Amino acid sequence: MPSLSGPVTARVSVTAVVGQARAMATDISITAVGHDRVSLESAVDRALAVFHDVESQCTRFDPSSALMKANAAPAEWTAVPPRCFEALAAAAAAYQRTGGRFDPRVHDDLCRLGYARSLSFEANDVVLHTPAAHARPELPEWKPRFESRRGLVHLGGYRVDLGGIGKGLAVRWAVETVREYTDDFLVEAGGDCYAAGAAPDGGPWRIGVEDPLNSDQPIAVLAVSDRAVATSSVRIRRWTAGRSRVHHLIDPRTGMPGGADLCAVTVVGGDVADAEVDAKTLFLEGRDAIADVVRSELTAACWVTTDGTPEFSTALEPFIMWRRP
Repeated sequence: MPSLSGPVTARVSVTAVVGQARAMATDISITAVGHDRVSLESAVDRALAVFHDVESQCTRFDPSSALMKANAAPAEWTAVPPRCFEALAAAAAAYQRTGGRFDPRVHDDLCRLGYARSLSFEANDVVLHTPAAHARPELPEWKPRFESRRGLVHLGGYRVDLGGIGKGLAVRWAVETVREYTDDFLVEAGGDCYAAGAAPDGGPWRIGVEDPLNSDQPIAVLAVSDRAVATSSVRIRRWTAGRSRVHHLIDPRTGMPGGADLCAVTVVGGDVADAEVDAKTLFLEGRDAIADVVRSELTAACWVTTDGTPEFSTALEPFIMWRRP
């Protein structure tokens, strides 16, 4: 979801500092706009460090991470550091907010499909020799517990994967860091971003919505300010498990990849972690149901079907400055 610049005259004496990093299996980019370069550079450096901090605590690919220590004993109390504690608490809150449509208890499902270790999906030809994939029974209600004073978590007997919400939370916390220095900035992490204030040219930030079937041209360009944009897509993280083509967006009701006949969903909202959760839950509705859900919830969203058709909700229209003919 790249930001796009246009031929607009920049504000006089404004400085834009850009920092980049690789973390959480995605490319991170932060642009901070203001008048004091030294302060902006400090803001960008501190914000980039947030992603590495979240990754070290919340990855499921390192058995020594705080998350995996909690997953090793999901029916017991485990002490975890602050970022991991906050992430697990946020995942539990998202579970409650969505009535269980978002459920992080898909760790074992991903492992069952072969995604038990970090993989490179760049070539989209990953083949994992696993048993045939089958749906599982729906899980009972999730009842995790938290003891904030001592930083203790009890996962209610289930291993969890923080996946997309972890990245969304990292963006949220990076935003809080940059905001201490300036009101004008853009934090991007793969398909998630938050655009605050004004771009270097003084106008809104312009965000391209990627076509997952053809990255040469976006399906639309959004003009946003003080808004989050989050995308759930199967463009990259898909593979062959046994004889089936699968992806990482697991329907918690079945333990199998969901989102029938969809390949991407993008949501505009006030908070990037919430938008990430909403994009995923909308994706899992599939092509037949997503329009009705978006309409009933008044969600600013767009989606791309597997035949390449882009569709846009009425609530998204105020943000669209261009769409592909």
